[in-house]
Amino acid sequence: MLRTWFEIPLWQRVITALILGVLTGWAWGPEAESIKWIGDFFIKAIKMLVVPLIFFSLVSGVAAIGDLRKLGAVGGRAMLLFVLTGQIAVWLGLGLGTFVAPGSGVDTTAIEMGETPEPNPTTAVDMILSIVPESPVQVMADVAVLPLIVFSLLIGIGILMAREEGEPVQKIFDSGAVIMQKVTMIVMELTPFGVFALMAWVAGTLGLDALLALSKLVVLNYVGCLLIIFVMYSAMIKFLAKLPVRDFFRGIIDAMAVSYSTASSNATLPVTLRCTQRNLGVSPSVSSFVVSLGATINMNGTAMYLGLATLFGAQIFGVDLSLGQYFLISILATLGAVGAAGIPGAGLIMMALVFGAVGVPLETIAFVAGVDRIMDMMRTTTNVSGDAAVATTVAVMTGEIDRGEMVSADDV
Repeated sequence: MLRTWFEIPLWQRVITALILGVLTGWAWGPEAESIKWIGDFFIKAIKMLVVPLIFFSLVSGVAAIGDLRKLGAVGGRAMLLFVLTGQIAVWLGLGLGTFVAPGSGVDTTAIEMGETPEPNPTTAVDMILSIVPESPVQVMADVAVLPLIVFSLLIGIGILMAREEGEPVQKIFDSGAVIMQKVTMIVMELTPFGVFALMAWVAGTLGLDALLALSKLVVLNYVGCLLIIFVMYSAMIKFLAKLPVRDFFRGIIDAMAVSYSTASSNATLPVTLRCTQRNLGVSPSVSSFVVSLGATINMNGTAMYLGLATLFGAQIFGVDLSLGQYFLISILATLGAVGAAGIPGAGLIMMALVFGAVGVPLETIAFVAGVDRIMDMMRTTTNVSGDAAVATTVAVMTGEIDRGEMVSADDV
């Protein structure tokens, strides 16, 4: 029986748990709160992964560049495009969340939980000073994400500067990143049980209003991702790369299909490399470097979603966010997306760091965990499409593309 359970794809188990949880909540009513502890256990397991996952993934990702000199012609352009598109994506999510307000109007008075943490008011100078960790160990213990990210980036750069002498340490972080991805997969196996308990609690205490708000979030997630793919990426290909947009999408259709079905950037990596090299004419050196790096740090769909989900939680629980906190969300969502592992469900783990920074209760995860797989599939397609778009654009800028190969994309 246990073998049969694991043979069922995780996303199918999660969707089934979501439906059963909703039905149980409606039938059981407020008494469904008695099983909420199972969902709390799941949330605590997610929180456990935040610090080591960010630390190992970011250091490994920076060190994967291989040589600081590559940050010039190819790496510099790729990183610039990754950062710019990431910021546009997260502000798109914040805009959709602000104007549509999917979480507004949900009555949470029936939920008994601890006090919502108040974000500390900080000035711009305080924020700049706070990103420098006085004690990396204390930063990890306090789960202070921004200084942790800065420290991780510096370690990665230090490994690159050390060259051959830094290779043994790089292997440690590469292994650590792989191990944390495996641990994440183990924790994600708890998702069906956590989702069942949390959705029974939500449906039993909040009823139809919460589920309606959740459906709005799903729709906005797809709208945001489609805008990123067909507006932002199309503009990049048309105006920066000066290539036919239709041929570009024909060339990466295989990668988009695989990414949507697997919800994993890492699993799609071989297909993305094949599409960029064989269908788009990008040179192997540029495609291998940019696409591999992008699978680690280019998570525009995730960045957009983290901004949207943070506002969703703030609206549900009545947390007022200032303009300064919007900027903090934009920074953390972008950097948090960089730290997100390229595996299904990793966005749930990154939520904890963004929510905690601006005082949004982690109970928000209860609303989104059940349908995260549905949204994750579209977010991953967005991420993988972005990897191909940046690789193609950088290849054009550096003269590392065979335009004749891209024309043959009509035969794909």
